[in-house]
Amino acid sequence: MSDEIRFRPVGGTEYSWCRAVPGGTGTTVLGLLLSKPPDISHLQASLHNLQNLHPILRSKIHHDPSRRDFSLLIPPSPSIHLQILDLAAAARAIASHPDADDPSISDFHKILEHEINRATWLNPSHPSYSDTDVMFATVYALSDGQWAVFLTLHTAACDRVAAASLLRELLVLTAAGGKIEGGGFEIGDNGEIGSRIEDLIPSGKAHKPLWARGLDMLGYSLNSFRFANLEFKDASSERFSQMIRLKLNSDETQKLLAGCKSRGIKLCGALEAAGLIATRCSKDLPPHQTEKYAVVTLIDCRSLLDPPLTTHHLGFYHSAILNTHDISAEDTLWEVAERCYFSFSNAEDNNKHFTDMSDLNFLMGKAIENPGLTPSSSMRTALISAFEDPIIYTSDPAQQNLGISDYIGCASAHGVGPSIALFDMIRDGQLDCACVYPSPLFSRDQMNRFLDEMKKILVRGAMEVVEG
Repeated sequence: MSDEIRFRPVGGTEYSWCRAVPGGTGTTVLGLLLSKPPDISHLQASLHNLQNLHPILRSKIHHDPSRRDFSLLIPPSPSIHLQILDLAAAARAIASHPDADDPSISDFHKILEHEINRATWLNPSHPSYSDTDVMFATVYALSDGQWAVFLTLHTAACDRVAAASLLRELLVLTAAGGKIEGGGFEIGDNGEIGSRIEDLIPSGKAHKPLWARGLDMLGYSLNSFRFANLEFKDASSERFSQMIRLKLNSDETQKLLAGCKSRGIKLCGALEAAGLIATRCSKDLPPHQTEKYAVVTLIDCRSLLDPPLTTHHLGFYHSAILNTHDISAEDTLWEVAERCYFSFSNAEDNNKHFTDMSDLNFLMGKAIENPGLTPSSSMRTALISAFEDPIIYTSDPAQQNLGISDYIGCASAHGVGPSIALFDMIRDGQLDCACVYPSPLFSRDQMNRFLDEMKKILVRGAMEVVEG
């Protein structure tokens, strides 16, 4: 291994995240709740090995003020320090939570929100700014019988698919005592830092005539003022991210997935539709009055790139497709789900995830610079964001020996972004969706009611007889 520090400039999408994360959007958190104390030496060795196998995990975000640009600096050796917080330190973190006295929110949940809102990555204009690691790891002792392990990651270096892959590799390594030998899993980075997504788009796929780009940019900008949203509760106070989980049991999940399959759509369409209808139901509007909502669907582009990548290539390789939908009181789950999915699918067939990538990055930057361009300066660019495909997680008996009793993966969204970001997972056959929203722009009570309505809509749709 070379002793030299390597670096590369960030790409356009990575640059957008470097600007968004200090403002509150794009801090990815993986949380594991354990019923056994973690072996700290095995965990530390596993993290070091992961940093060796995936150099981007040991990189630092560097800002060049003269060029107003960012780079990834890659030191020659792993540098992560595993922070250990005892019962007293964990209790202080829990006590600082806005809902510290709410017994309906678990300590694990409160610590996750504490992690997701930590000022880990400062704005480059901050006087204390310096090159910052892209990954941090913390162990909390929650009680005599519960421990929590958290990885906090900069989204520019680790998207949702990468985070899920990272978790699987971490569990395999930790179960093997931190050793790589006999791990039995594929490593995709081969010791190299990955290329920027813009450099891997197949030739011709991102081409868009200048006039078409101008029209699309104008359309995106003007339409944003026509989008409806959930009712804002407090648009002036400082914001932070909160999370609520939407869960279905095995029977409900399998019937919902069967309903999607029979209609030739994916789960994202049903989740988006339920969110749109639930938003419309939250308002006292005449039955035939429609509202226009914006939906962002995120697609993992790894398999579409040249050369194609695997899920073990860490970095940010997602792109976004934005669509709008008019919703009335008469709309039903499956009608809207088909509209959501097929409008997304048609846009993907027309390569809009590549042709519009730079447009959406540019508009994201403009919203960060000029919050007043968004309704009530809320920085809400859409009602809902969802992923094209859920994360599939199946418990492994060997890994269960580690004492894993719960797992959550999600990212902050209180800076620029949607009103609610959906991070869906099918865990052991059950839907477990982490739903992140900006507070106090929206209240927890408001979001609990909203997600209760979403669940009712999904369950009702799942229980309908599947035709054909």
